[in-house]
Amino acid sequence: MLHANHFVADLARSVGFLSRLPVPDRFFAGYDGTVSRAVRAFPVAGLLIAFLPALLLLSLCSIQSTAGDTLLPVLIALALITLLTGALHEDGLADAADGLGGGRDADHALLIMKDSRIGSYGVVALILSFGLRAAALAGIARLSPEAAALALLASAAVSRALLVAHWRALPPARNNGVAAGAGMPDDAARNLALVIGAAAGLVMLIPGFGLLHALIALGLSAAAAWGFTRYVSKKLGGHTGDTIGATQQLCEIALLSALALGL
Repeated sequence: MLHANHFVADLARSVGFLSRLPVPDRFFAGYDGTVSRAVRAFPVAGLLIAFLPALLLLSLCSIQSTAGDTLLPVLIALALITLLTGALHEDGLADAADGLGGGRDADHALLIMKDSRIGSYGVVALILSFGLRAAALAGIARLSPEAAALALLASAAVSRALLVAHWRALPPARNNGVAAGAGMPDDAARNLALVIGAAAGLVMLIPGFGLLHALIALGLSAAAAWGFTRYVSKKLGGHTGDTIGATQQLCEIALLSALALGL
């Protein structure tokens, strides 16, 4: 029972860290602000954050006059999940794209990433992120709105598990960044997050896509996290809050694209 209570507390703190959803103050009484253990609940937090957008997507698709009119419901669902997260991961993607794309070296890249202004790399990255995710979900929804809603839930859980892996794999690129202040994920927390994310992904995807299709999509999402982590390691020598957010976006894009292309 004690372990269950600890996980509930970690889940509440994870929701508070990853979104703008209200969380009762009692979960933060005496809390030091680190998420070293709480990251184990990130995939479940992703499911909670994506639940209303997925339900909205399913509801809007069900009232469309024709089966092909799925792009608008998808965009509305993506807009809602972006509002619920405060564009946390999108902001990270844009900043990471500007820094990694425009930085001459690690120091220059980190300096660019700290700048609140958005550059051309960031704009293009955001356009591609929303465009690819919307196109993939719309393609899935044309065949099965239920499968699209489940795919949105799966991508939210899996991508937030894989961002923990990226976070744990690299040291902080700067000592005074947000990610450094939040603490390094524990190995056990990272491992549990990956297990929960993979299990949630399979449970959500197998009914609509089958086991093989689900495994391929999960594998490609993991490959995206691994490839981006290697690139960031060579470019920056460590992670930042922006590269963590970018990892979430890239993994979500990879998973949804793999699901749509495999139909």
